[in-house]
Amino acid sequence: MQYMLMIHDDGGAMQKATEAEAASFMAAYEAYTKAMVEAGVMRGGERLRPPGTATTVRAPNGKAQVVNGPYAELKEQLGGFYLIDVGDLDDAIKWAARCPSAQHGAIEVRPIWPR
Repeated sequence: MQYMLMIHDDGGAMQKATEAEAASFMAAYEAYTKAMVEAGVMRGGERLRPPGTATTVRAPNGKAQVVNGPYAELKEQLGGFYLIDVGDLDDAIKWAARCPSAQHGAIEVRPIWPR
């Protein structure tokens, strides 16, 4: 079954990190991604640009309304995602718990609707 692991964390933390802290964090993500690939569970994933680069679109009554920036002002924002294919929710939760951002943010685990 496929699950989306949505990484919610403090988008400004990486910008405030020292070069050594940022390198260590990125190395942890590289190791995590490599483990997923080697386990054969990873189907995709990407890091997102900071929330300030977002554009939010709503179309009430069919008319587009565009707002620069994220939908909500929250401490934690969506920073990236992984799409994985595992046996069940318990397996997805195990992978989410291993995500480096789970230590200081939140990983939302959501099943994908099958086609």
